[in-house]
Amino acid sequence: MTTQTPSERIEAARARYGDRLAILGHHYQNDAVIHHTDIQGDSLELARRIPGLTAEHVVFCGVYFMAESAAALARPGQKIHLPHADATCPMADTAPAQKVEAVLDELREQGRLVVPLAYVNSSAEVKAVCGLYGGSVCTSANARVMLEWALAQGDAVLFLPDRHLGENTANQLGLSSGERLRVRLRQDEPSVDYKKLPYARLLLWPGSCAIHHMLKKQDIEAVRRQIPGVRVVVHPECSQSVVRAADSAGSTSHIIRYCAQAPAGSKIAVGTEVNLVLRLAERHKAEGKTIVPIKTMRCTNMAKTTELRLAELLDNLEDAAPMTLADDVAEHARVALTRMLDICS
Repeated sequence: MTTQTPSERIEAARARYGDRLAILGHHYQNDAVIHHTDIQGDSLELARRIPGLTAEHVVFCGVYFMAESAAALARPGQKIHLPHADATCPMADTAPAQKVEAVLDELREQGRLVVPLAYVNSSAEVKAVCGLYGGSVCTSANARVMLEWALAQGDAVLFLPDRHLGENTANQLGLSSGERLRVRLRQDEPSVDYKKLPYARLLLWPGSCAIHHMLKKQDIEAVRRQIPGVRVVVHPECSQSVVRAADSAGSTSHIIRYCAQAPAGSKIAVGTEVNLVLRLAERHKAEGKTIVPIKTMRCTNMAKTTELRLAELLDNLEDAAPMTLADDVAEHARVALTRMLDICS
């Protein structure tokens, strides 16, 4: 039985595999995991890096839809691994591919060319539906660019699964409330109000991130009372009321830049997953910056990837079953992902 710590086992595996191994980590991972990663980033940054990786084994420290995207973009013979197979995403699960396809077919039967645009927080099967139906995917960093693109491809866009990101992006583009419709998922009624459908340009799936949905306008008001002069930056997966109450809103990469570019001595309250907020606080404390979470919001699925889980995977990497996608799913998901990467290159 090994007496090495999980950290020592991970570093031994990195030395053993050399350039045959690449470990990627999302910013929401805890520091113990991030410490061992070769590349850190948000969903867009990590997706961009996949096609250029030559490593035989790519370990993705995140949740399943991220590893699926990596598998769709991987080189032939490349193996994508997820340390915890049950690291899922409840928001992604609100949009099963069969239901998405059924809604698209129903809407198109009403005479509207509806183009799907899926947030990357969605399954490979949903991304494949987007590729097959002439649509694409987006991240919180490029949602505005991709929604503009999608609106130009047809009569309307089905944005899924995060309604908050869809609403906040629509606000940036100046889409009126009359041009938006919420999709309904009840079995006994049409997916949208058919009387309003001819006027709709944006159809919003009724999903949301359980973590960012926790943040409320009153939480921002409370932190402003507690810390006079504080600046507030939040993620666009938060509700419209939260985004309006903040000083700035944007993707994970935007939040990182916001904190980095703030003057020395700044006080910043951040509304996103707490692992990132605590990391930013530590990174910038020497500059006299005070960076605090508006509320402690922790993604339990991201937290499933621990240093021990990563060590156990690397101990048995040669025999570990990699992430696999059906050929047709991989093909069409790759189309959707590549469209995004080409448009945003």
